[in-house]
Amino acid sequence: MCNLMIIKRMNRMCLLAAFGLLPLLSWGQSTLRGKVQQQGNDAPIAGAEIRLAGMSARSDAAGAFALSLPAGPGRYELTVQAPGYQPETRSLRLPEEADAPLVCLLTRLIAVDEQVLITATRASEKTATTYSTVDRGTIRRLNSGRDIPFLLDQLPSVVVNSDAGAGIGYTGIRIRGSDPTRTNVTINGIPLNDPESHGVFWVNLPDLASSVDNIQVQRGVGTSTNGAGAFGATLNLQTSRLHYEPYAEYAGTLGAFNTRKHTLSAGTGLIGSRFAVDARLSSIYSDGWVDRAFSDLNSWYVSAGYYGKKSLLKLLAFSGAEQTYQSWWGIPEAYLDDQALRRSNYYTYENETDNYRQDHYQLHYTWSPRPALDVNASLHYTYGRGYYEQFREADPFSAYGLPDLVLGGDTLRETDLIRRRWLDNHFYGTVFSVRYRPSERVELTLGGGLNRYDGEHFGELIWMQFAGDRRIRDRYYESHSRKLDGNVYLKGFWQLSRRLSAFADLQYRQVDYVFGDSTLRAPGTDNDLRPIQGDELFRFFNPKAGLTWTLSPESRLYASWSVGSREPVRSDFIDAPEGQQPLPETLYDLETGYRLARGRWSFEATGYWMRYRNQLVLNGEINDVGASVRRNVPDSYRLGIELAAAWQAADWLTVSANLALSRNRIRLFEEYLYDYDPFSLEVIRHENVAIAFSPAAVAGASWRFRPVEAVEISLVQKYVGRQFLDNTANRGRSLDPFFVQDLQASWLIPAPWAKELRIGLAVNNLLNAQYEPNGYTFSYKLGGVLYTENYYYPQAGVHALGTLTVRL
Repeated sequence: MCNLMIIKRMNRMCLLAAFGLLPLLSWGQSTLRGKVQQQGNDAPIAGAEIRLAGMSARSDAAGAFALSLPAGPGRYELTVQAPGYQPETRSLRLPEEADAPLVCLLTRLIAVDEQVLITATRASEKTATTYSTVDRGTIRRLNSGRDIPFLLDQLPSVVVNSDAGAGIGYTGIRIRGSDPTRTNVTINGIPLNDPESHGVFWVNLPDLASSVDNIQVQRGVGTSTNGAGAFGATLNLQTSRLHYEPYAEYAGTLGAFNTRKHTLSAGTGLIGSRFAVDARLSSIYSDGWVDRAFSDLNSWYVSAGYYGKKSLLKLLAFSGAEQTYQSWWGIPEAYLDDQALRRSNYYTYENETDNYRQDHYQLHYTWSPRPALDVNASLHYTYGRGYYEQFREADPFSAYGLPDLVLGGDTLRETDLIRRRWLDNHFYGTVFSVRYRPSERVELTLGGGLNRYDGEHFGELIWMQFAGDRRIRDRYYESHSRKLDGNVYLKGFWQLSRRLSAFADLQYRQVDYVFGDSTLRAPGTDNDLRPIQGDELFRFFNPKAGLTWTLSPESRLYASWSVGSREPVRSDFIDAPEGQQPLPETLYDLETGYRLARGRWSFEATGYWMRYRNQLVLNGEINDVGASVRRNVPDSYRLGIELAAAWQAADWLTVSANLALSRNRIRLFEEYLYDYDPFSLEVIRHENVAIAFSPAAVAGASWRFRPVEAVEISLVQKYVGRQFLDNTANRGRSLDPFFVQDLQASWLIPAPWAKELRIGLAVNNLLNAQYEPNGYTFSYKLGGVLYTENYYYPQAGVHALGTLTVRL
């Protein structure tokens, strides 16, 4: 035990050292500088990869790059490549030819690239906001079948969790304490959040990572985008871009908890310089770490593109189907110290499952009549349908609108039954953007979208022990909803001087939400048989502005002020006490930052102040049927600093680390506490208390070793501070801090018959830490005695996954 404690302490010291040492690096390294531009018009090329003697860098928004010189003099090959351009390789004699900045001109292979599709909603160096981008290489390296939140775990201020304990099935992510309902998510600019709940359910799109090229995570309000208002973070996903050469690939995973993943991908490459087709088929299964918490997931993806001289037409279709055994209940606090009970599952009915399928269709058209003008228009349609099935013991007939049953003179008031609660919804619309660059000093973007959601909620009884004249699949509740969401935004960038640039972003958004019966003119019924009806209209104006000061080609300072607005979700309306109306929420976000990239190392520092007006939080209050209610709190805030750094210490070692420190407070919170014997309500006032699920400290580190060119080994570490389960700052209702580390290794095996043959191993939770990143709590009184019930979602101990990738 003592040795284990010593090892854990040493690893914590390694994490702190990874972050603490990075800013102390020398600022005097010899550097090769240059620009990457387009042949013919000298337009800068952002995101180009520059390689020299085992080292690499990427060009910024101005096309500039800086790369450390090799240790010894001599002749070296410099390679520059960017998607959509012919790669360039040149021989350089160093250090003699490093005296003057290089200009690398790349020839365009196609006129329009998929990157244009998402430019309007992406942040860049010009937008003076806080963001991180995960590229395709990182996604491929980490993708073992776990959901996308686990691929983002090493970004600043990120905390992830899994209901089944192993990262497959229902997973969640919080960024700066903001849960998925407050995080705007788009795929190629198309909204993914459920329009009614604002939730994002990654389990509905299993193995989406295999068809994603890159992910940008904006923290704070971010830039104007489509869909639900960003209230803490934005995830912007771009699906696979053009593959110039034909390919076929198999990617498989086998490992703990009977986990297996099989992915087949293939593409035609660019045919006749105009056409390309890509396809993927995936299957994922896992028993889960929690008892019976299996996931059986399937998905497919197809894209077809036409690449014209000045236009791009691309059709995408992708779908996911999932069946997961429910593990939503968690475990009570008393089970935490028993290793066997940590894996227990409250549910025992053999088909207590969630079943859902979601189909997505996207049609994108981009026209670039000249280099200074891009026009994008997209159509989309998503069809989702599914149910979760539950066994209920001794439920009263009245809970389903049924009369008591008389049998042989006896009156039966309850019965065992099996029910299904359904969602059936359609989401469709259009988004557009027009980007105009009249000069190198000015860029304007006009964009927006109009989207409609039609949803149906209903419940069925598929079996009853005592059914009477009830027929199978009769609906015992039903409601319909319609939501129209339109927005328009205007963004501008101005280069005010050689060093100073400005960014402005003005968005108007209007939401019309109606729910009730099938005609939307009369009340429908909720699952507790309450009549529900509403017609809500919201209008939001969300301005944003920022300044960027370029200190040198390698470093920048920025500051921005943004406003975000968000409407209440469906449950806020239907669960509100009679006569009370939830108010929309507003977020005011001040972001300041510093970015530095010099040769082998980089450093970022961000400070933020996010102030909320009328934030909706759980307060312990229940409505007349016992459902939890969220109430607006007038004043709350998040104040923090985020640090991130990376250092390529040698050709065989790269170290990266991040640290987020924050203070998250509600100035006045009223807790509602019920005493059920005799029935009474007590209101407890709490001042300046921590916001739930908002740890004051989050840190991560990654040590990547490459002992030989074909082998890579990474030690990944994560620390998350204490999280409170509610807004009372009561340590008795909290999640303990935890420290977890993973070991990842891959070996690229030379094979003349394959473009890539790679095997990998991931050992997750290397030191078998016992931790819980998620949970919930409720408190009540009985006869004047306070009772608190805490429930937790433990995560798996040490476990391994092996991967195999073969690309032809």
